[in-house]
Amino acid sequence: MEFLVRGALEYNEPGVFMSFEETPDDLVENGRSLGFDLQRLSTRRQLLLDHVRLERAELTEAGEYDLEGLFIRLGHAIDSIRAKRVVLDTIELLFSGLSDRALVRAELGRLFRWLKTKRVTAIVTGEGDAGHLTRHGLEEYVSDCVILLDQRVMEQSATRRLRIIKYRGSGHGGNEMPFLIDDHGVSVLPITSLGLTHQVSTAHVSTGVVGLDAMFGKKGYYRGNSVLASGTAGTGKSSVAAHFAEAACRRGERCLYFAFEESASQIVRNMRSIGIDLEPWMRRDLLRVHSQRPTALGLEAHLVAMHRVIEDWKPRVVIVDPVTNMIAVGSETEVKAMLARLIDFMKLRQVTTLFTSLTEGGRAAERTDLGVSSLMDVWMLLGNLETNGERNRTIQIVKARGMAHSNQVREFVMTEDGIQLVDVSRRSDGSVAIGSARGAQQKTPADNRVPRRGGRRKSE
Repeated sequence: MEFLVRGALEYNEPGVFMSFEETPDDLVENGRSLGFDLQRLSTRRQLLLDHVRLERAELTEAGEYDLEGLFIRLGHAIDSIRAKRVVLDTIELLFSGLSDRALVRAELGRLFRWLKTKRVTAIVTGEGDAGHLTRHGLEEYVSDCVILLDQRVMEQSATRRLRIIKYRGSGHGGNEMPFLIDDHGVSVLPITSLGLTHQVSTAHVSTGVVGLDAMFGKKGYYRGNSVLASGTAGTGKSSVAAHFAEAACRRGERCLYFAFEESASQIVRNMRSIGIDLEPWMRRDLLRVHSQRPTALGLEAHLVAMHRVIEDWKPRVVIVDPVTNMIAVGSETEVKAMLARLIDFMKLRQVTTLFTSLTEGGRAAERTDLGVSSLMDVWMLLGNLETNGERNRTIQIVKARGMAHSNQVREFVMTEDGIQLVDVSRRSDGSVAIGSARGAQQKTPADNRVPRRGGRRKSE
């Protein structure tokens, strides 16, 4: 149905939908769930809906059988609105009362040849059968293009998939591609659809943290970069993301925040503890927070929803926090493929994107649970080091493509004025001292207290 609707609306090509199952009223009603106004298209003679009633119990096989009557009826429908597109749904019912398979195959071949003589682009739907793509096992051979659709349920999550089996005279991808059907119709977002053809920028955007900007040569990230901040729980990933969001809003740029763990009000409240007030930016519509549990939608539905809001609102900065929660609705391979498509989509629009990723284990390691670090332009690793009876947060830049960046592991603290990086202090042997060890080196005989830089620590 989308093939006909898009043809009528976008290419001014009228279409005929001949159904052997549903009545025109049923088609109009079902079309509303896809956002299609079939009644309006019919009134404007851009679409003709026809129902051919075939009841197997009422069919009697006698004498020669041919499709001449169908050709006359379909031909009249095509000529009446000068149709360029035709859909027959579904072909099995047309031959449901016949047992002579040779005759069925002969008439199927004649039907496909007749459609070509009418110079229409036709889609014929068919149901699969064991060992064949269709019940009669011929349609796939006489067709110019064959598309296989199926639906699978894995770990309680259903996913529709599409694969092009053949397409005569045209290059095409042979991989399976997830697709989504919702109130906007059908959406297919293959991983190969965008490619590596995007342009890059030499402009920089601030991270929102002065000390972190300094680690990037006092410049921050390249605009349009994909940035990953990974670390174990409580290392400050969301706080780094909030600083980046606030910095974008201060520049007058729109920031879109996809939150998969916290509500918008919870994020606003928590960030106030480190001196970041996001609420004024939300009131000015420079910041939008979309909070949703990953399990509310499938991976494709999440991806399509992200695309739509980005297309509609056109932010310059996007934050996804945390991307690892997507593993609840897909395998590691599926999530990585989804992120590759999302990243390509952002790069084409020069949108700077920051992803947070939760890693497991007592110490942060140079790995991510989804293995997505290779997709990113910038990778920052946040950690919690336990020394001298206290936990100290650290940050390091593992990679930053095309940018000079610090190779140091820096300690940072959460203060009422936000994240502050602590100056590096080295012992006499050249090693780095952090936390109390750093403070002990700075003691004087007149003051035996361990100084706290940047005020009290706050939780992420």
